[in-house]
Amino acid sequence: MKRDSRLSGVLHVLLHMAEQGGPATSESLAAAMHTHPVVVRRVMAGLRQAGFVSSAKGHGGGWVLSCPLDAVTLGDIHQAVGSPALLAFGNRTESPGCIVEQAVNAALDGACRDAEALLLERFHGITLADLARDFHRRMTGGGFTIKDIEHAI
Repeated sequence: MKRDSRLSGVLHVLLHMAEQGGPATSESLAAAMHTHPVVVRRVMAGLRQAGFVSSAKGHGGGWVLSCPLDAVTLGDIHQAVGSPALLAFGNRTESPGCIVEQAVNAALDGACRDAEALLLERFHGITLADLARDFHRRMTGGGFTIKDIEHAI
């Protein structure tokens, strides 16, 4: 089963946007996310609807953060990108006739619900500011320069 990396990709570009300090085009964000600009616009539309980013058209336009990093959690972003599945496995058959498989599904479903609830609770405790602080700690502690982190943004 293919993993859904939207949350990771969006968090990545949001931190780049925070560092950039100016508008980022859908094309430059797409290059950083290794995807198509249409995909970026679709994802960013959810973030805009949630009030996390805004956009301006025309020369010098693009996407910008529209809220403080400490006001947004990973859980908020997860929800804004459509709440993709957090676990990459599922039941073999959703509505089995076999009572053995029904018991297996019930156990897996319960464990998955519990795991997702814990993960979402943790996500709601981590802000974009926490990620930015960790990035800056790594940047200063590792002898990196801003050129080391620049993608196409």
